Amino acid sequence: MTHRILLRAGHVLSMDPAVGDLPRGDVLIEDGRIAAVDREIGADAEVLDMTGRIVIPGFVDTHRHTWEASIRNVAPDATLDDYFVDILDTFAPLYTPEDVYAANLAGALECLNAGITTLVDWSHINNTPEHPDAAIRALRETGIRAQYAYGSANTSLADYWFESKIAIPGDDVRRIRTEYFSADSDDGLLTLALATRGPGFCVGDVVTSEWALARELDIPITVHVAMGRLAGRFGMVKQLHDLGLLGPDTTYIHCCYLSEEEWRLVADSGGTVSIAPQVETQMGHGWPPVMKAIEHGLRPSLSIDVVTTVPGDMFTQIRAAFGAERARVNAECWQADVPVPDTMLTARQMLEIATRNGAHVAGLEDRTGSLTPGKRADVVAIDATALNVAPVHDAAAAVALSADVSNVETVIVDGVVRKRDGRLTADVARARRLVEESRDRLLAAKEARA
Repeated sequence: MTHRILLRAGHVLSMDPAVGDLPRGDVLIEDGRIAAVDREIGADAEVLDMTGRIVIPGFVDTHRHTWEASIRNVAPDATLDDYFVDILDTFAPLYTPEDVYAANLAGALECLNAGITTLVDWSHINNTPEHPDAAIRALRETGIRAQYAYGSANTSLADYWFESKIAIPGDDVRRIRTEYFSADSDDGLLTLALATRGPGFCVGDVVTSEWALARELDIPITVHVAMGRLAGRFGMVKQLHDLGLLGPDTTYIHCCYLSEEEWRLVADSGGTVSIAPQVETQMGHGWPPVMKAIEHGLRPSLSIDVVTTVPGDMFTQIRAAFGAERARVNAECWQADVPVPDTMLTARQMLEIATRNGAHVAGLEDRTGSLTPGKRADVVAIDATALNVAPVHDAAAAVALSADVSNVETVIVDGVVRKRDGRLTADVARARRLVEESRDRLLAAKEARA
């Protein structure tokens, strides 16, 4: 029997140029798919009144270490250099599969609560084979759309980040693919990627073996490059080019210190870019290179990265990128005594970057990222009657520059309502209890180790 949901009379920002914006419009969902977007739709369906709401595609977070939800804000003042010691060399070795499950459960629900319907879970916490099992189980239980990016273990900073000779275990990645990502998977919400450390952090043989593993399994690759005092000097993209490894299957995260040659290499190879602007400005990675990516013909996306140091919502990332890039351009133009260019970032662009571009970077643009008939129904409704949003003059600006998590009223993933009337449908109390218990275990283990 067909299941229909009709979102009625909302201000629809489809983010699809062919569909456009509807100041008063309807969205019809049938069996998890967007069936129609129009000014008025008649259908036998469950009706959700969207009057006074801005209806948008769900946000897409293209890079988050979700396992760190248990240790939220333990490093509020950290630099990137601090992070390696304070998180990867202190807490990561202590994580049990139960900690990963709790963090991924709470972290994925945090995403849904904030209107993030698609998550790239950059999971470099696979200390045992049970760790990825736990991470995937939690993602599946929340109902979020996710790309699980299988990363390395993190039991020793020296072993895994200083010219590491330890490759991601190919046999376990193959096992995970067979068990959880078979071609006949019935939900289609979870996909698999490989989260690699890349040149500079690993010896060449490890780099080539991990790229070969991903391509053997035909899964995308995601890698941090050109960030901070250390990796900014590695020339990682150039090294990958010299190894013959560049390709359209790779997402490059941060990219703050890419050379002009490396930007051209990324663009010419068809690579994609994920930028985490709050982390980058706050932790010393470098300026968020949103405009640099656009100038090279790329479609940059946004990501949260680490809740150990920054908030976990997309509104923060939109504003961090928007403010940082415009500040940089304004300062350069003042110094050169020239007018600001017409290409300055706009609020509308930021909303597109957080939705359509994110789906493009996650390799899911055929499924999500815009309210396009035929795509899966990943939809968010923002309460535009709230005092921090009303009155609305420009709906895209209202979302990008005024709204916050408290205004996310409805969240639908694959046609299933995951947040209704401002409340998650999941067992939030259980998730909070588990992640608090995980916090307590990890802090006790840290104390015992000291």
